[in-house]
Amino acid sequence: MPKSVKQFDRHVESVLAALEIMDCFLHHPKLNFKQIGDLTNMTRNRITRLIGTLMHMGYVMEGVESSTFTPGPKLKALGNIFETNQNMVLLTHSILKELALKTGESATFYIRESRERVVLAREEGTQAIRFSVSVGQRMDLHAGAAGKVLLAYAPEIERDIILKKGSLPRFSPQTITNPTRLLKELAQIKSVGFAISRGERNPDAFAMAVPVFERKNHMVGAIAIAGPITRFTPEAEKKFLADLKQSAALLCHRFGMK
Repeated sequence: MPKSVKQFDRHVESVLAALEIMDCFLHHPKLNFKQIGDLTNMTRNRITRLIGTLMHMGYVMEGVESSTFTPGPKLKALGNIFETNQNMVLLTHSILKELALKTGESATFYIRESRERVVLAREEGTQAIRFSVSVGQRMDLHAGAAGKVLLAYAPEIERDIILKKGSLPRFSPQTITNPTRLLKELAQIKSVGFAISRGERNPDAFAMAVPVFERKNHMVGAIAIAGPITRFTPEAEKKFLADLKQSAALLCHRFGMK
């Protein structure tokens, strides 16, 4: 079993206990110490410590009545993010599937979260040999076509912060780790409207990506295709770019771009 899978099987008891308290609010929007204790069989001291932590992080707040608690504002914020992401998945699914069928390569929709790109939706290509990523997987922004698109169209102040945070890790001999050189490439990407990666994360893989907008100058993500570098011929590059741009235009329309 891969090491990462084993790590997911591990549990932190205090986190499980805190989540057990949060589960109590699914059926009881307002609870006091005794009620939480009755539902969880935890001692008052333990409940006090856990509730204090949850309140500090915004997951629980004090109720109007003394010594009562209700779900906090952080839950609403997370719910909004979940709903937005789920809507994006529904909006992108059919277009990604059509793109994967047309190109034969795997098609992916990425969003940016802070200093990383996240796989939000994915459709496998029809080719027998392909490079796969998983929904929810996180990757650096500076390596790979989709990451560079997301970085190129990010607000300048955020892009500068990301590039100044520290060294850029190298994944292959083709990875750009020099911030000055990367900034020049990002400017070129923004000028032409697409990015290409040849072996930047994996020496044997190519990727091509274009931005997706919901309104002018407001990017919501990047749509990309990827596969073995041996299939990325000049003829394929021209066709893939046309297919990507067509798919991106359809997504822009779905996201409300006029």
